[in-house]
Amino acid sequence: MSEQHSPPDSVGILVPSGMLGAGFSPDTITRGVALGADVIAVDGGSTDSGAHYLGTGVAKTTELAVRRDLRLLLAAASTAGIPLIVGSCGTSGTDSGVTWVAGIVEAICREDGLELSVATIFSEQHPDQLIAELRAGRVHALPPSSPLDAATLAGCEHIVAMMGHEPIERALRAGVDVVLAGRATDTAVSAAFPLMRGMPPGPTWHAAKIIECGGQCTTDPRSGGVFARIDSTGFTIEPLDPDAACTPTSVAAHMLYETVNPYTMREPGGTIEVADATYTALDHRTVRVEGSRFDPAEQYTVKLEGAAVTGYETVSFTGIRDPQVLGSIDEWAEFLQKTLTERVETVLELPTDAWGSDLRLYGYNAILGDLDPAPATPQEVGVMLLISADDQQTATAISKLANPLLLHLPLPTMSYLPSFAFATSPAHIDRGPAYEFVLNHVLDVDSPTQIFRLRMPERSDA
Repeated sequence: MSEQHSPPDSVGILVPSGMLGAGFSPDTITRGVALGADVIAVDGGSTDSGAHYLGTGVAKTTELAVRRDLRLLLAAASTAGIPLIVGSCGTSGTDSGVTWVAGIVEAICREDGLELSVATIFSEQHPDQLIAELRAGRVHALPPSSPLDAATLAGCEHIVAMMGHEPIERALRAGVDVVLAGRATDTAVSAAFPLMRGMPPGPTWHAAKIIECGGQCTTDPRSGGVFARIDSTGFTIEPLDPDAACTPTSVAAHMLYETVNPYTMREPGGTIEVADATYTALDHRTVRVEGSRFDPAEQYTVKLEGAAVTGYETVSFTGIRDPQVLGSIDEWAEFLQKTLTERVETVLELPTDAWGSDLRLYGYNAILGDLDPAPATPQEVGVMLLISADDQQTATAISKLANPLLLHLPLPTMSYLPSFAFATSPAHIDRGPAYEFVLNHVLDVDSPTQIFRLRMPERSDA
């Protein structure tokens, strides 16, 4: 890629979907390129599905789906002569996630005869270095977290730092065709190229926020891709599905997504401010946005994400249709917990603080619990019992003790033995280690690129 020396009038960004591996129609890419895309950007990760993926360093997306999406994107980038940027590779942005995606890209280039230069950016952090930064007073808790200690850092299976646009821009300035980044802010993936090309930060960061999830800012969130064009005073945005539309409401509403305040959002280098932004419908499917700004921060900070093993889990699931049990389901659930606790103390000789249980009554109050008004008697309830302990053997043993209770436990007042229905056989499923996010902290850095390792390209020749 040749670097342009004077800023262009505008920059077009094609976002094919909210996440690599989610799938999109090939027509999405065709339309985006025809509209004059200067870059293709797509997020490859998320923390939405919990800490398991960071803790294990594996992706939640299947390789077949990621390979399918990448094959379309790499072909389009090669044909159009525009860069492709993927952020938070492998779901959590671990080094193994970046390496995994890079291996898929290399294989596709070889199979399809594509000559593309590929840069990788690694964002995993070593606990020892972060402990030194902690002791130097450069690590700070985000609300509502408590101050960090060295033991928490040392106990993490993996720690990633969330990069801003600068490491990605650094790779783009070197002229590479493909950038595969570790953990990055969703917005940085789309903001890097237009910022490099001289677009104003206010419209650029706001546009990047709106398009981060693809079609979620349209009237049909399932539709996949969107196209944004950023210029000196604002940006326009339209869906790439001809049956979907962007409206002022659908576009403005995306500032509500994953933000504390719908008018501001913090990035590593500053804050997006959109309180004065205006949203104007140019036609029935295209929106123009102006008035956004970006306020630089005095201190550049990088968010840290870390996952640690908190124990081992075993889960069981049974279904209840017995009307007498369902008529007193709260009493039955309390009786189950009491009976199981007594059996664990008697048979396994374990105190109550040596294990834990999470009993969920699906179809009754599993989601909100006591926050829900007391519901009417349900017709059926699915009972999920999740047992946690310090080791898998103990968690499994407790689940096996619970087995007859989940199959036949009557209420204390019942004169017969009810029968429930296990969803699987065996009734228990060992889940293995359970992970928890244990970091909600930021690190002060002197340079936006200093803690991210850039590996510059090896030519992927056919």
